[in-house]
Amino acid sequence: MTAPRILGVAVAYYAGTRVGTLKGVTRLDGVDVSPLWPATGIALAALLLLGTGIWPGITLGTFGSVATLGPFGASNIAILAGNTVAPLCSWLLLRRVGFRVQLDRLRDGMALVFLGALTGILISSTVGAGALALSGTLPLGFWPTWLAWWTGDAMGVLLVTPFLLVLCRIRLPLPTHRWAESAAIVVAAVVITPLAVTRSLTLVFLFFPVLIWAALRFELAASAPYALFVSVVAILEAAKDIGAFAHYSLMERLFSLQVLNGSVALTSLLLAATITEQNKLRQGIEEACEALAKVVKEIAPEKTRLWPPDRTQQP
Repeated sequence: MTAPRILGVAVAYYAGTRVGTLKGVTRLDGVDVSPLWPATGIALAALLLLGTGIWPGITLGTFGSVATLGPFGASNIAILAGNTVAPLCSWLLLRRVGFRVQLDRLRDGMALVFLGALTGILISSTVGAGALALSGTLPLGFWPTWLAWWTGDAMGVLLVTPFLLVLCRIRLPLPTHRWAESAAIVVAAVVITPLAVTRSLTLVFLFFPVLIWAALRFELAASAPYALFVSVVAILEAAKDIGAFAHYSLMERLFSLQVLNGSVALTSLLLAATITEQNKLRQGIEEACEALAKVVKEIAPEKTRLWPPDRTQQP
């Protein structure tokens, strides 16, 4: 079963790179640096769900991506290595702190943010930008490219990895007792999000109440897909020559997108993880109270026989 899994990861990773370059905000001499790089999130999710044995699939997917952009050179070999080692490093860091793929604790959300997204992914951006700098193919300079690469990979982990982890936990049939509220959130998301993102950046705060609503009521199952939806809408808008981002330069668009994506991802992930942890704690307390009530009920008849004492029999 390992070979089919590796092939599946390679196909999914390659598809993620194609999505990342479809509407990339920056394109550097044939190498696309997107504000959201889904492939990195796919790679880390695959490692968390399937284990480290699928790492060749990440390398194959990266090879398929860079091979379609132009001649394969020495810099591409470094990119292959960096893109493979970075998610492996993130996986190792998460494993060291006892990360759980259920994301049902605040510590899991914090670990994914600071270890999985912001620390381990530094390898791919540093190696990739450094390789391109040595090959002389960095028209925007090393640091702008490094920052765009790092934040794009980090957003892929923060937005795509939680979405995939939630998607893999879905079991049919779905519960139907909260369909009305689910439909209301979907309608609010579809109506409010384009209005908030495409009209003017001064209205961008409008979708946060919907995001908080989704996280409070449905936890990560609703907040993760909605956070990804917000990011995609914003990226598509930033790629246009007209609209909310029209008067901004390339780097200003990139910076604005990263701030927006980071705020959305952190709000979704940490708030949902906190609510899930509190709900599990409340459920544990309720189960403990029910168990205690059963014990009291079992010993109650004996207590009734012994108390109160019969005061009619006095010495």
